[in-house]
Amino acid sequence: MDTKNVVQVQIFGHSYTIRGEANQDYIMGVAAYVDRKMREITEKLPVASLSKVAILASLNIADELFKERAQIQTQEQRLNHQAARLNAVLDDMLEESASR
Repeated sequence: MDTKNVVQVQIFGHSYTIRGEANQDYIMGVAAYVDRKMREITEKLPVASLSKVAILASLNIADELFKERAQIQTQEQRLNHQAARLNAVLDDMLEESASR
């Protein structure tokens, strides 16, 4: 049994049939985001070629992804450091209470 959803979306004036496991609203939201990015590119830098617009939009989206990943990694490192400090404090407190 095939559980994939089939959704018609509009991206940059073209209709595409998207087939995926995600629900229809999610797929349409992703398509709308790509459409918005492509339109932002053409507003800032008028480019005649659809492929160039798509590549520039892809690069912008990839840049956003990389920045988000870096931010998450930094936050994880900070949280891991804080957790290690808290564990050390708790270990010290447990040792003190055990020695009484």
